[in-house]
Amino acid sequence: MNNLYKFTGVIALLLTMFAGNASAQSTLFNRDLQYFRYNDQRGLNVFETTKSDTVGFDGVKVRVGGDFALQMQGLQHSNTMGNLQDIHTNVNLPTANLRIDAQLADGVRVNLLTYLSSRHHNDTWVMGGYLQVDNLNFLNLNSQLADDIMDIVTIKVGQMEVNYGDQHFRRTDNAYTMGNAFIGNTIMDAFATEMAMEMYAQKNGFIGMFGLSNGALNQGVTHTGNWSVYGKLGYDKQLNDDLRVRLTGSYYHNSNLDNSNLYAGDRAGSRFYNVMVPTGDDFRSGRANPNFTNNIDAVMLNSFVKFRGLEFFGTYENSQGLSKGEVSADPNMSNRTWEQLAGELVYRFGHQEQFNVGARYNTAWGTNAAEAGAFEDGTAWSVGQQDVRQNRYELSAGWFMTKNVSLKGSYIKQTYEDYDNYLGTGSTNANFAGGQFDGFMLEAAISF
Repeated sequence: MNNLYKFTGVIALLLTMFAGNASAQSTLFNRDLQYFRYNDQRGLNVFETTKSDTVGFDGVKVRVGGDFALQMQGLQHSNTMGNLQDIHTNVNLPTANLRIDAQLADGVRVNLLTYLSSRHHNDTWVMGGYLQVDNLNFLNLNSQLADDIMDIVTIKVGQMEVNYGDQHFRRTDNAYTMGNAFIGNTIMDAFATEMAMEMYAQKNGFIGMFGLSNGALNQGVTHTGNWSVYGKLGYDKQLNDDLRVRLTGSYYHNSNLDNSNLYAGDRAGSRFYNVMVPTGDDFRSGRANPNFTNNIDAVMLNSFVKFRGLEFFGTYENSQGLSKGEVSADPNMSNRTWEQLAGELVYRFGHQEQFNVGARYNTAWGTNAAEAGAFEDGTAWSVGQQDVRQNRYELSAGWFMTKNVSLKGSYIKQTYEDYDNYLGTGSTNANFAGGQFDGFMLEAAISF
């Protein structure tokens, strides 16, 4: 009943905002904003917003939008222990996002994203938001120097998705799926919302970004962790009518985390429901978290090439760190390492490239922390650091019925290697020994 009240309240708020706009201006459905990345088909292959002002400022404007997604899941799973729960072909929980963007002044925009429904939380909660500044005209400085600087500089501040790597621009974000030609995100899913400030410089295809965040997902004055420093350098150029090339390198560093966010920050949950879980549900199922809760140094290299309708997107990632438990046990312990490779090949065709077919290979491998504990009868168990690997293959086909409505289907297979040493222990990693899941998924989505 509380969720019904919340949903009714959101609808009432939207109707009120629409009515207010309708009485104030005749351009109710002129929803274009400055320096904006659209969440429909127009946002495909858009990474950072550009410095091209193609809209102009004609007063304060509010844009209300949303994302809705629904999947039919037909996956099966198995492992050596044979202890996994039965899963059947059925419909997953529908997910929904509420988007509010507002143009507050010339070159000044605010964003707010709310998850109305997600796998991990079926109640409404705020994902994050930010303020983006692309010029200083609102200050009336009458300074040519300021204008010249802001011709290439963008500033973002907020509790927001940090811009580490390029993969996060192509991932599914709860109900937003338009930028992802596939169903799932990567196995090591680098995504975090932290209190951060980012400064960008873009000129003649060259991109530079410096970011500073407090490294925390949930804010509070009792946090003891250090601030995170991260950045990106790259080149993105449309070389001719047929060919676009983008190459970037990103880095994220924190020597004393309050908690681990970079590979555990997606609170909405993965797309593969209940896989490789004996009972109940783990909203991170199908993903790998290196468990770097104490410190982390991560590097991601990305390449994107689009030749006419053919796209390639590649990712290499190297991440090193330790958990708090490891540092507590041995302050001089050497960092563990996890690495990831992912390659996507997508072909888009049709008059408006509304159809696509694609293939993605993704593998992640690294060293898990040592574990120890006791069974219910008091018998102790332990297992040392283990080198393990997860592999995923995905074939997909998609159709943009309109720029706002999409339908896609995928065949997915994921396998788990080198987890046998966990057998006979109380570690949850024993569930992955001899493990795999595979099958099909269908997804329908609306974004506007």
